[in-house]
Amino acid sequence: MADSNVTSLFRSTAAHSPSMAALARESDGTGPVDFCIPCNPYFPTPAMFDEMAARLREIITYYPSSADTITAELCNLLQLPPSCVAMGNGSTELITWIDHLMVRESLAIPVPTFGRWTDQPMETGKRVDMFPLQESNGFVLDLTQYAEFIRKRNTKVAVICNPNNPDGGFLHKQALVQFMDAMADLDLVIIDESFLEFADAEVEPSVVQEAMLRPNVVVLRSLGKNFGLHGIRFGYLVANPALAGRIRSMLPKWNLNAFAEHVVFILKEHGAEYAQSLQQVRRDRLDMASHLSALPGLTVYPSQGNFLFVRLPVGAEGTVVRDRMLTEHRILVRECGNKIGSSSRFLRLVVRPQTDVRRLVSGMEQVLYGTRRGAAVPELGTGTNYSSGTAAVDRLVGATNGAGMQNLAAQALLGTGTSGVGMPAQMPMPAAAQMQQPQPVPMQVPQPQPQPQQQPQFQPMAAAAQVQQMPMTAMADQQSNGVGMPMQMPQQVPQQMPQQPYGVPAPAPAPAPMPQGPTPTGVPARNGLTAAQVRGATSPNGMQNLAPAPATGWPNAQSWPNAAGMGQAG
Repeated sequence: MADSNVTSLFRSTAAHSPSMAALARESDGTGPVDFCIPCNPYFPTPAMFDEMAARLREIITYYPSSADTITAELCNLLQLPPSCVAMGNGSTELITWIDHLMVRESLAIPVPTFGRWTDQPMETGKRVDMFPLQESNGFVLDLTQYAEFIRKRNTKVAVICNPNNPDGGFLHKQALVQFMDAMADLDLVIIDESFLEFADAEVEPSVVQEAMLRPNVVVLRSLGKNFGLHGIRFGYLVANPALAGRIRSMLPKWNLNAFAEHVVFILKEHGAEYAQSLQQVRRDRLDMASHLSALPGLTVYPSQGNFLFVRLPVGAEGTVVRDRMLTEHRILVRECGNKIGSSSRFLRLVVRPQTDVRRLVSGMEQVLYGTRRGAAVPELGTGTNYSSGTAAVDRLVGATNGAGMQNLAAQALLGTGTSGVGMPAQMPMPAAAQMQQPQPVPMQVPQPQPQPQQQPQFQPMAAAAQVQQMPMTAMADQQSNGVGMPMQMPQQVPQQMPQQPYGVPAPAPAPAPMPQGPTPTGVPARNGLTAAQVRGATSPNGMQNLAPAPATGWPNAQSWPNAAGMGQAG
């Protein structure tokens, strides 16, 4: 595949990467090894694919059953009441309808995360309050600080992805239920569990049962990711009957295709194979993380998804690594420079079988270090430390001040010299322009959690001999707490804030008087953040009081949860 073709493919798509079909058309008809799209590689089984191929003509020739019929079969499988479920043509269809029907004026979301949770409400003119996950803390979400952020911003809707995409961060069920109850006065609390089936941190991690009993909670679940069938486009949400029915009433009668129907109706015959596929992905995740963490200068973050979030060595630029991996090794990776809150120094790598992982590691060694392991690739000479896709997003949020409507920021500056919400007339510059290279911020090393059984823990750092070859900056990056999250110098320990109950702000100086009423769309409220401020920042303006939260360790590798609705013990 020619370099020029790769460049044009990535530039010509609105998505983060070209489709596998587009890549196959530019080659010999077969796509590269896919470490980009987070799909279960072990399901459906080869026998299931053969059965679907034999029935292909029948499946695609005729209309499917109605969505109600397909939903009823899925609910029978999952042991859920159909009145509490709405099935969509992929999670993005459901996110779109949630935004149109249930998001009034503002939505809070930790970043980096799945892009539709930031982009969809911005496109409809909502205010998106982005809570930055700290790189210095391994992108761990502290729910107390998130709740305080929501209260300060007076946000109407809160979203949590569990596990989070792209870092795979996980929150335990009890903590999520407490958060949901603390946010009972919000318009809506959304828990996106699209990747939860791959988690093994606890036996029953889903909050689906709790969501059905609460008036303002929606849980989003994926089928395409879990079943290894992204192309079919199907997923579902669970909520109380009023919320689920509101979404279901807006969906087209035939919004689900015949392939989705066929898969849903054969799943009951393949529960054991599905459960085994999830177990294998979890085992592969630990193995893959262990191999990647041995690469000098590469940081691997703990994950409960079917992907790993990695930080490239100092001097490596993600778009260069992505293009060379594709052109030289026929491997597609996800460069995360266009994710708000991330940068082009980060990749998301999908968990795949060991044979593919060996090929990935070999390719990464050649691209990152060349013939001399430990010598990182040079920085891309573009005058910026992130990709062109990231720069495009910065231009968008600079023009809209974090919302999807043009000129609102400029309009807010007219007249009185303030934004109308108690803010100075001079708006903050984008983080990329106003901040120097973020300095390491130390984190407290959490005490190991007791495990039911002793499990080997991999150490995501280079061997001693490899570390000696690395520059001092890379060595600092490589010091870790055993879970791939960098430890920093003690002299920069931030002031630890006392823990506050969910939704109760920490004591702070009295703010300047603010006008009553909601904050105008696209204008950050006092102590709020625009998307441009969020990007790449480790200590954003207005959030200096954030303190590192305890990080979770790698889970017990043998604590497999039950496959949802399959009745198969892991």
